[in-house]
Amino acid sequence: MHSALSWLRKNPHAWLMGYWAFYLFDFFSLEQLDPEYTIIHCFIDDLIPFNEWFVIPYCLWYLWMPGTMLYLFFKDKTDYCRLCFIMFVGMTLAMLTYLVWPNGLDLRQPIPRQNVLCQLVELLRGIDTPTNVCPSIHISSTVSIAIVGLRCKLFRVNLPVHALIWAMTILITLSTLFLRQHSVIDVVAGAALSLVLMLPAYRINWAKIFPEIAPACAKNSAC
Repeated sequence: MHSALSWLRKNPHAWLMGYWAFYLFDFFSLEQLDPEYTIIHCFIDDLIPFNEWFVIPYCLWYLWMPGTMLYLFFKDKTDYCRLCFIMFVGMTLAMLTYLVWPNGLDLRQPIPRQNVLCQLVELLRGIDTPTNVCPSIHISSTVSIAIVGLRCKLFRVNLPVHALIWAMTILITLSTLFLRQHSVIDVVAGAALSLVLMLPAYRINWAKIFPEIAPACAKNSAC
């Protein structure tokens, strides 16, 4: 216990991870409400066919998001703080939107085939209800990873990493549409949210807020 507290004192930015408890509590609390939802829809949604193969990148998001956060936590603390800011403020604003303006989808149709991937989609639909969708947290968090990852000095000349980031961002975005988990409107709103939050994230002096990361900032010239 003492060693854990000592480690937290040396790494106070680790407390940012505590946001997940707040997020999960609030998100599932919102799911318990039963307000009158505004249906989100645009004509482009009707042109996108269901494709169960996209359940693979959709589910990879659950590894991609924590994986990138943990990597930056240990490798570039300043970019970790930037990612937390864009992602967590975006999630908070999205949940406030859901509370003030409850919204949902009516895009889901019966799954047309029976195979392993379709069974996985059925499981996903049972867990992830078509409510509280705009702006899309799935997209806002994915775009926040792309913003920070593509600007990270660690990967400045690393073309394979840039290609991976672009591929994951595009595939995850498409997966929300081809699985009919989100409308195009949700996707655009989620991406816009992260792009707007990028501006303050890169203006804040993170070394001033968390002085313990200052040596790493000076070394990487990333503050």
